[in-house]
Order: sequence, then structure tokens, then C-alpha cells
Amino acid sequence: MDSIETAFTALSRRMTRLSPPTPIASVQPTLSSLIDRVNAAKQQYQPGLRR
Repeated sequence: MDSIETAFTALSRRMTRLSPPTPIASVQPTLSSLIDRVNAAKQQYQPGLRR
């Protein structure tokens, strides 16, 4: 058990030294573009629609 405890302690120490990850800034799609995508998807699945 000593080797597991030693390894766990060493890993815990390494983790506390790490800096926290920086959040990734993502570009949020506009609401109108999301609505357009939903409407386009709905049109593809309408019954009786011939492609």
C-alpha cells in the first residue's frame, strides 16, 4: 500500500501546482441563425415533401 499512497501523494502535489485552465472564448451563434437552422431542418422532415 505504501507505493500507492506515495504515488497518490506525488500526483496530488503535482495537481496543486498546476495553474487552472483558462476558459476558451467561443463565438455564440445569434438567435436568428439558430432559428433559421431549425426551420431548415424542419422543412427537410415534413411528410409528403419530395426531394
